[in-house]
Amino acid sequence: MKAKTLLILRHGKSDWSTGHEDFHRPLVDRGRVGSQKMGAWIRQRKLVPDTVLSSPAERARATTISACKAMGLPLKSVHWDERMYMASLEDLLAALATCPKSARRVMVVGHNPGLEELVDFLTGGRVDTPADGKVLPTSALAELEMIEDWRNLDQGCASLVSLTRPGDVPDDVLREPAREQYDGPVPDHFFTQSAVIPYRIVDGQIEIMIVASRRGTRWVVPKGVKEPGLSPADSAAKEAFEEAGVRGQVDEQPIGHYDYEKWGGVCHVAVFPMAVSESVSDEEWEHSEESHRHRRWVTVKEARRLLDEKALRKFLDKLDKRLTSS
Repeated sequence: MKAKTLLILRHGKSDWSTGHEDFHRPLVDRGRVGSQKMGAWIRQRKLVPDTVLSSPAERARATTISACKAMGLPLKSVHWDERMYMASLEDLLAALATCPKSARRVMVVGHNPGLEELVDFLTGGRVDTPADGKVLPTSALAELEMIEDWRNLDQGCASLVSLTRPGDVPDDVLREPAREQYDGPVPDHFFTQSAVIPYRIVDGQIEIMIVASRRGTRWVVPKGVKEPGLSPADSAAKEAFEEAGVRGQVDEQPIGHYDYEKWGGVCHVAVFPMAVSESVSDEEWEHSEESHRHRRWVTVKEARRLLDEKALRKFLDKLDKRLTSS
């Protein structure tokens, strides 16, 4: 019988300051980035699961979506199981019993203490507790291996392959992967992307926020794969905060579109202007997960000169004309 892999991922760090009830508590930015890193780590190690079982609670849902995006795994592979929310060991085993017999790799995303109890049960207690007392802190991933059927997971049936925390994973794992890093074709949704031109007006002059590329070799505007479940404009707003540390009002309609070749295909990018109303301080930005990205406020003229993507220049001119005539 072929070995099976079980990936156990605890949700990312959540935000207790929002006042939301437990089920609706969202992730903080660190929790989202940690979830992305673990997804990218799974992809890099060629452990992308055949199926995912996830708690539908907001912090677990956001963790699952971020990890699946980083893995290139369509959300149709996710089963949102209400039993996974604050699940007991018995609930978790019952949920796993519903997995297809053909599934060789399964990932569960949920909450403690149930997940740590699952690791302890399946490994027969053969896991040493780290010095901080946490087997699965937020965004941590346990990889287990076994040969049993998903419907027959007895105590001690699995061996622990690894325990990985986001801090153990190098930051550069989040760089956009080349096609050859995928075990199979690049998912279709990777070719639909959103970009944002963040701007502000200071003393009557329009300024544009530009950021360094992940490799730090050129200047770009925030851009990324349109997230499943988000509109193109909402995805653009998310990229603005993730890559430049700014929030604001994004136009409902794009100012333009452009295409570029990547992964053996053509990526289609919708570009949205955003009037910036809030910015992470430079000090906070230097200590953020995206600190390897430099950012600059520049004039429209400087942005036209510095931006690597030529197609953006006409959108800058269009935005400049619109704002100066209003």
